Amino acid sequence: MSGIVAQLQHKRDRSSGIGSNEHAVKYLNQDYEAIKQRCLETGRLFEDDCFEPLPSSLGYNELGPNSYKVRGIEWKRPKELSSSPKFISDNATRTDICQGALGDCWLLAAIASLTLNEKVLHRVVPHCQSFDEDYTGMFHFEFWQFGEWVDVVVDDRLPTRDGELLFVHSESKSEFWTALLEKAYAKLNGCYEALSGGSTTEGFEDFTGGIAERYNLERPDPHLFKIIMKALDRGSLLGCSINITSASDSEAVTYRKLVKGHAYSVTGAVRVDYRGDEVELIRIRNPWGQVEWNGAWSDNSSEWRYVSDEDRERLRCRSEDGEFWMSFTDFLRQYSQLEICNLTPDALSSDDLKKWSQKDFEETWRRGVSAGGCRNYINTFWMNPQSVIKLQEVDDDPCDGEDMCTVIIGLMQKNKRCRRKMGEDMETIGYAIYDLPEEYSGKRQVHLKKRFFQSTRAAARSETFINLREVSTRFTLPPGEYLIVPSTFEPHKNGDFYIRVFTEKQADFEEIDDEVECKVEEIDIDEDDISDRFKNLFGQLAGHDVEISPFELRKILNRVVSRRSDIKTGEFSITTCRNMVNLLDKDGSGKLGLVEFRILWSKIEKFLDLYKTKDGDQSGCMSAAEMRSAIEEAGFSLNNPLHQVIVARYSDSATSIDFDSFVCCLIRLESLFKTFNTLDKDNSGEIELNLTEWLELSML
Repeated sequence: MSGIVAQLQHKRDRSSGIGSNEHAVKYLNQDYEAIKQRCLETGRLFEDDCFEPLPSSLGYNELGPNSYKVRGIEWKRPKELSSSPKFISDNATRTDICQGALGDCWLLAAIASLTLNEKVLHRVVPHCQSFDEDYTGMFHFEFWQFGEWVDVVVDDRLPTRDGELLFVHSESKSEFWTALLEKAYAKLNGCYEALSGGSTTEGFEDFTGGIAERYNLERPDPHLFKIIMKALDRGSLLGCSINITSASDSEAVTYRKLVKGHAYSVTGAVRVDYRGDEVELIRIRNPWGQVEWNGAWSDNSSEWRYVSDEDRERLRCRSEDGEFWMSFTDFLRQYSQLEICNLTPDALSSDDLKKWSQKDFEETWRRGVSAGGCRNYINTFWMNPQSVIKLQEVDDDPCDGEDMCTVIIGLMQKNKRCRRKMGEDMETIGYAIYDLPEEYSGKRQVHLKKRFFQSTRAAARSETFINLREVSTRFTLPPGEYLIVPSTFEPHKNGDFYIRVFTEKQADFEEIDDEVECKVEEIDIDEDDISDRFKNLFGQLAGHDVEISPFELRKILNRVVSRRSDIKTGEFSITTCRNMVNLLDKDGSGKLGLVEFRILWSKIEKFLDLYKTKDGDQSGCMSAAEMRSAIEEAGFSLNNPLHQVIVARYSDSATSIDFDSFVCCLIRLESLFKTFNTLDKDNSGEIELNLTEWLELSML
């Protein structure tokens, strides 16, 4: 129950603005301003007990407590490393990022691109931090995490060896913003080693809240150069890399001075006139701050002699700073992957930049409820969460010249990197897109069922199902309404996910789910409708008070079901029997009279027929998927969160439901709906209860 309460509170916090960049969530409840004030009052430097200078903060395997790689490491504050440390010297630039002994070049490439946009940079690196005024040995940074911004506090004790910073550092030994940023990100992800290995897009997204795309340059999109130029026009961050074929290839330098397995930033794209032809050029940055391409269009190449003086002056690089130009043709030939992070509208302040329209929501896959697996598993695929996007406006400048709508859809699984310590790994995820049938147009309280997917082909799908943090793909679709179904590849995989949709023009996007309602038909019986045989039977069962108590009801039901081999149940519990009596007890006696018992018996007969019909494999138990279908046929329409509660409450460890649990669930549902409708006098869909009333109803 606490998990459900936490989800409700999280949704309310999000709707009230908590988690925005202006109102970031305090990571581990550490309040930067409050802690800083305490340090100033006591005159003590901050020591972070949530990320201590211990081997466990470094790593768990190669940087684990027993690894030789952590020998000789000392944690020192910048004032112990420099006589005049600076947080940021002058302005943050791409040359402030130099890689250390950690395999996080993907992260450094993202930081380098971050420095190209001052507003985006200062969302991550707040102003007014220094080693001078009000210095307390504490700094803070803000990162985007699955739909919300998180403020992370760190002390400035940094891992060093022989008086030098062990990990990322600036070219200037007196500048420390990048080292402290890396430490905060390591804290967020559990340790420094958790940052080893990754894609630049992950860093892009966590620094911006943007959505990332990946392109395989061996099979480039025919419109890729235009996509790159449009991305730069929208303030997007771009990175690229060269694949490796073996461990020995990692960070090997080619004869053209390009580094394999290394993350680069793409910082510019232009077309220039060259000897009467138009040539497409790409500008690239190596986060090492050195080792540059030496081929055509490199710093000192002859190609620059044959462009206009204006272009040469504007574009040519003349220093060994890690940044260089190359032709787009060479770029496709030399590099393997391109990654683009498209920024959210609130990250861009310049009127010169075009802005995406963004929509998002977060949901869960839960075994037996909403973890249906991919389309290969047709019996459960329909159970996955579903959402609808409505595309109406076409692009202003479509890449292929047709009236189409560009949409980028990203599906992200949550909290996996920080769980590496616990041995967790990424699930294999993806999504499918379907044309929404006309009969469902404009409807949002409907969850499409198995029959639809059996007879309908997907209009599009994610490029692949893959075990990455995020799967994102760019589509150009005709105007219309589309159903999006995100899933793990295999069913029954638990996980939390976050899905986003970016469009060039405004679009409607929302989660859809079944309406919550009860359409159970009332059973209308009076005493004259009851047969003499049933009356005689009731008289024998009821005893001298001519009523049946929950305890008597339990004996009756257990006697009946024990004779049946086609249904499985341990025994009817007293809780189930009390719920049955509470549902039908009109006079408040806590017992059932003749008519009430006859109505109940009619319900049980219906439940038994329904249970047998939905038990497809005749196992005597219901699967969670069969239970969901049975609940709907019984007259209840419920949404995914409610189905999740039902499976959690009524199923066993294998998510199977026996007959007792099935009956208890249906009786409880009917009772809850009846109670609500009785109290909802004006049919507003809302009721008001004081604490005592809430407790009385909940305890029933």
